[in-house]
Amino acid sequence: MSEHTEVGARRLGGYPRRVTFPVVGMVGGGQLARMTHEAGIPLGLKFKLLSDTPQDSAAQVVSDVVIGDYRDLDTLREFARGCDVITFDHEHVPIEHLRALEADGVAVRPGPDALVHAQDKGVMRARLTEIGVPCPRHRIVADPADVTAFAEETGGFPVILKTVRGGYDGKGVWLVRTEKDAEAPFKAGVPVLAEERVDFRRELAANIVRSPHGQAVAYPVVESQQVDGVCDTVIAPAPDLDADLAGQAQELALRIAQELGVVGHLAVELFETADGRILVNELAMRPHNSGHWTQDGAITSQFANHVRAVLDLPLGDPRPRAPWTVMCNVLGGDYPDMYAAYLHCMARDPQLKIHMYGKDVKPGRKVGHVNTYGDDLADALERARHAAGYLRGTITE
Repeated sequence: MSEHTEVGARRLGGYPRRVTFPVVGMVGGGQLARMTHEAGIPLGLKFKLLSDTPQDSAAQVVSDVVIGDYRDLDTLREFARGCDVITFDHEHVPIEHLRALEADGVAVRPGPDALVHAQDKGVMRARLTEIGVPCPRHRIVADPADVTAFAEETGGFPVILKTVRGGYDGKGVWLVRTEKDAEAPFKAGVPVLAEERVDFRRELAANIVRSPHGQAVAYPVVESQQVDGVCDTVIAPAPDLDADLAGQAQELALRIAQELGVVGHLAVELFETADGRILVNELAMRPHNSGHWTQDGAITSQFANHVRAVLDLPLGDPRPRAPWTVMCNVLGGDYPDMYAAYLHCMARDPQLKIHMYGKDVKPGRKVGHVNTYGDDLADALERARHAAGYLRGTITE
């Protein structure tokens, strides 16, 4: 009797002698895998990790670690042996490899037909446009002269250029003001997507989780504040967001997940435009920085619900525990001994929640985050920003 058959027998009222818990295979050893593993521990789930190195964030805490290259099909096939489901810490596994795993009978969640939309911005924009999702004006451009032509079509420079694959945290994205500026993106050797520069009030994110059988839950829409292209602060829920617009954002994220066949967590990054609309900026089909607040601020975190979804378990309640939750990323600076800062941070704010990733401290690198919550937004913001700044060393008192 297989593991899933045994679980099914229990659901049908049978009592097999031995009940084994499923094995979740996570491709990628970063902090998202680390925190997903943490969410599965109370459920007794088993985790198997495919990591680049033994020093990766999740590899430090998961007991069953395979060191290998996710771009190698034989490595993926060997890793998948004994796993009940495969899911991801990142979106970079070649789609053709995932199709091969599915052909082998491996449960891959999200599957390749969905994940391609998070891997390739050109594919994503084309599909979202096809199903009527509001997006910035865009098209694939061939060269710098074509960028100029696109700018003329959309009201002139500046425009945004993105490599269709491989960008994150501001990498692979350029704000270009002239045809000369447009030369750099084409040096990457991959197609380049041009988008209009949106006149937006702020950035939002709608996080949802969807199961294979179609159950879905939506978290409150959050405000995501960026510094130098990197997420700095997330406020849940987004302050002063019109209730109708918030509902539109949640419904839009749920519709995208259904249309694309997403299983697991989906983050839909949005622009709230100056004239009161929402436009889709990016998609991520995995736990996401804009959902880290849920670890301490929601009844069921994004990580716990992602695990439930990929195993097709009933999803947990996404409602917030407090009126306001604030997440601030902790970036590396010139102060490498962050542990020494715990004394001050914990004494100053006993309710503070610190989440560190086990990474070497390097300037600008995400090495952790903090969560605060409470009835007063200004207070939660001050506490989170103070703690993140003190851990980094930019605040010393």
